[in-house]
Amino acid sequence: MSDVEEHVRRLWRHRGAAPAEARRGPRRRLDLDEVLDAAVAVADADGLDGLSTRAVGARLGLSAMGLYPYVGTKEQLLALAEDHASAMPAWRDPGPDLAADLDAWAGRLFDLYREHPWLAELPWSSAPGGPQQQDWLERLLDVLARHEVAPESRAAVVTALYAVVRATAQTAAASARLDAAGAEAWRERAAATSRLVPDLGERYPRAAALAPHSAADWQDAPRAAVRHVVDALSRGLAPGPGRP
Repeated sequence: MSDVEEHVRRLWRHRGAAPAEARRGPRRRLDLDEVLDAAVAVADADGLDGLSTRAVGARLGLSAMGLYPYVGTKEQLLALAEDHASAMPAWRDPGPDLAADLDAWAGRLFDLYREHPWLAELPWSSAPGGPQQQDWLERLLDVLARHEVAPESRAAVVTALYAVVRATAQTAAASARLDAAGAEAWRERAAATSRLVPDLGERYPRAAALAPHSAADWQDAPRAAVRHVVDALSRGLAPGPGRP
């Protein structure tokens, strides 16, 4: 069996892929799900930079080499952990329109990325294509099909929604990481800019008009941005004059 085949079997182990035959050697004392629970915990705590076979093995009382029979290489560990952390929750589409159903999907994916911020840092173009991630894609395509979005538009809508949700979740995570010192440094820079550029408000009147908004408004802005994009997409996809 090739290394790739063994990795795919691990990814799809709960969805019908027959497990690989056990190799000779000491009997494994851990289940793969336990190993991946530990990997996700490491990534949640220490980010992508902290996720390594050494770090996961240490949490489980194994060496990096001792972890290899369970997950393969570091890249394969990352792919397995990414899919393991991407379980899609159950929900009933609110309907009755496309915007409501798309927002329900996008909102839950946004929540997943907020729970596991490192997921949004991984490039979508190289996603491992495991079953949990396929669940999200299939659910979105089902919404587009039920609302009769033109087949030739669906790939673009999928790309736009994933891109927006990932980008806004990254913004929300960065805001959440801003500690008191970081916030104070931002305020100091803003005050210095106002002193040194006294006509700032005249130069940039529209930006200046945003200043009275509270910090909470800006913290809520990433999720609100998803709603606005969903609304704009839905209106653009709705049948109208000149549209089929």
